[in-house]
Amino acid sequence: MKLYDELVARGLIAQVTNEEEIREMIDNGKATFYIGFDPTADSLHVGHFMALCLMKRLQMAGNKPIALIGGGTAMIGDPSGRTDMRSMMTTETIAHNCECFKKQMERFIEFGEDKAKMVNNADWLLGLNYVDVLREVGACFSVNNMLRAECYKQRMEKGLSFLEFNYMIMQSYDFYHLYQHYGCNMQFGGNDQWSNMLGGTELIRKKLSKDAHAMTITLLLNSEGKKMGKTASGAVWLDPNKTSPFDFYQYWRNVEDADVLKCIRMLTFLPLEQINEMDSWEGSQLNTAKEILAYELTKLVHGEEEATKAQTAAKALFVGGGDDANMPTTEIAADMLNEGKIGILNLMVACKLAGSNGEARRLVQQGGVFVNDEKVPDHTYAVTDAMLKDGVKIRKGKKVFHKAILA
Repeated sequence: MKLYDELVARGLIAQVTNEEEIREMIDNGKATFYIGFDPTADSLHVGHFMALCLMKRLQMAGNKPIALIGGGTAMIGDPSGRTDMRSMMTTETIAHNCECFKKQMERFIEFGEDKAKMVNNADWLLGLNYVDVLREVGACFSVNNMLRAECYKQRMEKGLSFLEFNYMIMQSYDFYHLYQHYGCNMQFGGNDQWSNMLGGTELIRKKLSKDAHAMTITLLLNSEGKKMGKTASGAVWLDPNKTSPFDFYQYWRNVEDADVLKCIRMLTFLPLEQINEMDSWEGSQLNTAKEILAYELTKLVHGEEEATKAQTAAKALFVGGGDDANMPTTEIAADMLNEGKIGILNLMVACKLAGSNGEARRLVQQGGVFVNDEKVPDHTYAVTDAMLKDGVKIRKGKKVFHKAILA
């Protein structure tokens, strides 16, 4: 099976333009493509993971990736899929986040001469003259068409700022710049980016040549990556200091039965023949599939050693609450205790098992919180300093484990 057909079989492609040209370019290693990552945090998350895996697949087939860090577009903020305006970040914060992204991407993509490139759109966007942009770029865009774009629809009722309205133009300019300076002939992105990406294709055609569409091809990722990595308490990060390898493993170990094979197809590098054999798996076999998924992805992100540790720890805990050496651990400072105790609600928030005392209270009331394998009776329960010295094991629900220890 050639690469394009494999991407389709893995469920990675939702929409394309110029499908036959895309197929020919990808299958023969002729694509120079880019995917953009706006540095809105100091770590990539699971939502970015699908894009990184796709870049890796294409690079392995001889295509050349361009990882575009949105140091410039982050100054505006992407309104896609949002009901409110993003918080404005300082230039220092954006620069820091860009550096964090670069370090993480190097684990997946091979950068270097005649290999993948990493660029920052701040290098060309921040130096643009406003009037020149209005004349040279703005004239190519229809406001009527922009207002019909899906990325703006959700914001129209509550109000779309003029700042955010410019995001489509800036993203389109990225493709225009990369096409001219790097020979970039293809772009990838989530399906919430479809209007923005088509804008880039049209800009190239209008500014350079009506025939340029033959080399400006837009291929669209399925939106599952946007859904992945979101939990009740926030995002699942690729940075081990924000989401430990154990928690990362557990996240994938706990996916819904209906999603496990979809995730294996999209995100792992296991052969499709092996995955297809799992289609008939049911019951306990699906738990085996989840363990395969969790191990393979943890190995990709954190390395084989951490994946093995996480798997061993998870199995030990499920079997009998045994080895907790690799369990995520939070040190509790002595000044957090009151008269030698800390309430379970405050402890859960400190361990990031709940986003607030209110959420923690609901979990306790539902009977879903355990301390050292004993159900917490009510929200007034407290843990003593003596318990914390030995280490306290907290379980949320059936599958989320954490250890708290006195600092």
